[in-house]
Amino acid sequence: MNAETSSVDSSETINPGCLPAWDRADLPEPLPFGFFNLFKTIGPGAILLVAAIGGGEWIAGPMATIKFGRGILWIATLAVVLQTIFNLEAARYTMYTGEPILTGFMRLKPGSLFWAWFYILIGVAQLATPALAAGCGAVLYAAFLGHLPQNADQQATQHWIATGVIIFAVALLLSGKSIERVLERLSWIMIVFIFGFLIIVNVLFVPREESLRSALGFIGMQPTHGNLDLVLLATFAATAGSGGLGNLAISNWFRDKGFAMGSLSGSIGNALAGEESAVRAIGTTFPTTPENMRRWHTWWRYAVLDQVALWAFGCVIGMYLNVNLAAYLIPPDVELKGMAAGTFQAQYMSEKMWSGFWYLALLNGFWILFSTHLGNTDVLVRLVSDISWVAFPKIRRWPVSRLYAVLLVLLTTWAVFAVRWGSVLELFEILGVVACPIMAIASLQILRVNTTFLPPAVRPKLWRRIGLVLCSLAYGGFTIALLIKRFGG
Repeated sequence: MNAETSSVDSSETINPGCLPAWDRADLPEPLPFGFFNLFKTIGPGAILLVAAIGGGEWIAGPMATIKFGRGILWIATLAVVLQTIFNLEAARYTMYTGEPILTGFMRLKPGSLFWAWFYILIGVAQLATPALAAGCGAVLYAAFLGHLPQNADQQATQHWIATGVIIFAVALLLSGKSIERVLERLSWIMIVFIFGFLIIVNVLFVPREESLRSALGFIGMQPTHGNLDLVLLATFAATAGSGGLGNLAISNWFRDKGFAMGSLSGSIGNALAGEESAVRAIGTTFPTTPENMRRWHTWWRYAVLDQVALWAFGCVIGMYLNVNLAAYLIPPDVELKGMAAGTFQAQYMSEKMWSGFWYLALLNGFWILFSTHLGNTDVLVRLVSDISWVAFPKIRRWPVSRLYAVLLVLLTTWAVFAVRWGSVLELFEILGVVACPIMAIASLQILRVNTTFLPPAVRPKLWRRIGLVLCSLAYGGFTIALLIKRFGG
């Protein structure tokens, strides 16, 4: 888990690209590596995990498994492995420069304004439609009705509930001085509740041999059936981990958490709490002296554990627990749409064991979907804030916390209307499909940034570079296939 180093050179001179050069300072000393300090240091992986344990596990995972069989689950394994490499390489740039990875992208040609507008627009296309808030509305109303909403009047009520969910998420995001700290604390609470419930119901309901079949599916040792649906598979591949902007946001949370050089760059505070902390538009790098590289090794070990032991392992276990339950409880000939998978499971458990499982299962589903909606809301507002802070200097007359609050209000106003524009599944498929080209393009940009703006001592090894290329090829392949299906018939 040590950082890969090839040489130590304290006098490297690197072209900063299309933005001003970085400041220089020594790398801050991390806490000594140990069990108790681990929990004081890590945290971004917890935020990304609860943002990942959402629609992929509650909607796309069960739908794909029931429709195509457990053999399709190897896609989830591949997605998480590739996204783990993606996340760590995005974090590598931030740990060396103190800048989010999107600032690194803006150093590339054709310049900061081009990439700023590109990621703002594609980010809005992916996350501005609140698919998971709509899902939360459906789950809460289903718990009240005893079944999924059916007629138009019930759909209208569901939309009003979803509106309340959107406003509730905003209130939580603005409930503390540090946005990142609020998210991290909420994330740990939701992780305990979601995983605790899923482990209990899997132990109670699913026979051991069925659980083994699901586990074998994650390594491709189970059969598939049916005609593959590219839109569903692309959505599954994108949302099995985080997908798109969610993966890119990990570097922003690493900065706000104070990882390595991120501790010198500031963080986004809460304007309502009077927190006007400054965020540096341009980061700070360190000379690769022996002492700094010793510190880098320790920081990197913390980062690897945050992303591998917490995020990646959590994503796989979360997907496994959800699809294992669905594959056992739901007959293979059932046509699932939207929230049907979770509702079917809740109904089965309430009929076979205890009526209270209807409410408990749907409550768990609500937290699964709400955690992702909360994370997605912060991801979009945070990335647009940080992009604007770097690309548009006049905005820096405002505190960054005020910019975040204004953008959050604008997004919330938009979301209140957008949540009424389609079914939960239709809105969710938009999220998954747009994530594929983001992953394909950003993987190559991370590779370019980390081999151009980082000194040899902290650049990724060859196998990590190959991993980024494979990530681009995998999600690029889905993107091309979807375009051919859409326009080629």
